[in-house]
Amino acid sequence: MTQHELRDGAPVYGNYINGQFVPTASGETFEVRNPADRDEIVAHMAKGTADDVNSAIEAAEEAFKSWSRTGALQRANILYKAADLLVQRANEIGRDLTREEGKTIKEGIGETLRAANIMRYYAGETLQSNGDVYPSANPTTMLYSIREPLGVVGMITPWNFPIAIPVWKVAPALAFGNTIVFKPASAAPLCTMHMVQALEDAGLPAGVVNVVTGPAGAVGDAIVNDPRVVAISFTGSADVGGHIRALAAARGAKVQLELGGKNPAIVLADADMQHAAQQVMAGAMNATGQKCTATSRAIVDRRIASDFTAMLQERISKLVVGDPLDEATQMGPLIDDASADRVVREIEAARQSGAEFVMGGERPEALAGGAFITPSLFTNVTSDSRMGQEEFFGPLLGVIPVDDMDEAIAVANSVKYGLSASIFTSDLGTAMRFVREIHAGMVHVNSETAGAEYQLPFGGYKASSSYSREQGKAAVEFYTQTKTVFMDPPTPA
Repeated sequence: MTQHELRDGAPVYGNYINGQFVPTASGETFEVRNPADRDEIVAHMAKGTADDVNSAIEAAEEAFKSWSRTGALQRANILYKAADLLVQRANEIGRDLTREEGKTIKEGIGETLRAANIMRYYAGETLQSNGDVYPSANPTTMLYSIREPLGVVGMITPWNFPIAIPVWKVAPALAFGNTIVFKPASAAPLCTMHMVQALEDAGLPAGVVNVVTGPAGAVGDAIVNDPRVVAISFTGSADVGGHIRALAAARGAKVQLELGGKNPAIVLADADMQHAAQQVMAGAMNATGQKCTATSRAIVDRRIASDFTAMLQERISKLVVGDPLDEATQMGPLIDDASADRVVREIEAARQSGAEFVMGGERPEALAGGAFITPSLFTNVTSDSRMGQEEFFGPLLGVIPVDDMDEAIAVANSVKYGLSASIFTSDLGTAMRFVREIHAGMVHVNSETAGAEYQLPFGGYKASSSYSREQGKAAVEFYTQTKTVFMDPPTPA
């Protein structure tokens, strides 16, 4: 792997442009700190500028001329080799993921291996059909369509899945022949550099993937506003997504957005309560609740709400919060102190609004060196409160009692988001009704809301997504354009 200068014992990364790590035009850097130990500097990253973005786009434009004509098998082999390298380096990358984002080491290594599998999946997709043949009204005409790459694609990703989300955007874009200008989240950019290093070591030509790190205003807007960037894929907050949608629409760029959720888990009286409690707890608390698919509302039949809340409390109280590099830890910190403080404020607001506080919401004194907070549980939450409506992005779960299935569906659908939803029931008819009536892009029956697999379309309804989908075969719809061909003989028959 490429060796980098060390400063304060931490590597110094330039922007990755045209196959080289290069200093930013400004010469400035910023620090990435460990959220579990804010005194530890994980890396120094280039503080990119609009000039750096321009250089990256120029490199991507030039590389597109040859990459778009590269054979499918050659593209596949690069992705397969990069996947193998991610597996070989999974312990190192997983450790860096934990140090920059705060997930447990088990989650960090697991995410890295998931990224490798996504690479392999899209390596296979390069050899799938890229068009269709159609009958013509003219017996001598051959009609067919082919899919072609778009060109230079801009990508902006969040910090909560710092290698999986970059790979699930980059891998299909590469598989279908596009080139890329990429901005990772400033809070957790190091794993993106591991990704590009694996691609480079696998033989990816210079300029095909370019990474510019730094502030959203300078770097993100420069990517989104440049007319040479023909498509934008963004995952992050609804507010920023709306801003990007407006900018992209103003110049006619293709846009793909994944913007968050307020995901419900309905638990009915006929459910296996022990199983449901374990699944709801996992959906709410894994990855410290910092998932767009995390369960944040447990909508529970009133007859069992008290018992179910007690089951949740028992399980949540046993979670081990601490150093995420310790294999015994089950929950690490939030991404930073500002996020932890925000969750504390939301907890206090919920208490003031009348929700019944059950447990959690403390900043442990013994863990004062990091952005730690104990997992929180409320019950008797009302569906129209902030806790019932807003995404908090932390280990915070509210139980909303309801009288029947009609009310459960109404409450589940009452928010502006529609990403993921689950139901726990032993009745097949009820499960099928839920599938029909829930306003969500991903639906789970008797499993947590946070489960997703890379071979399936990923995305939501309403404010959770744009109309496109990520992952699976749906990715080809975004990263390609269709050309229709009329082929006639040179001389009419």
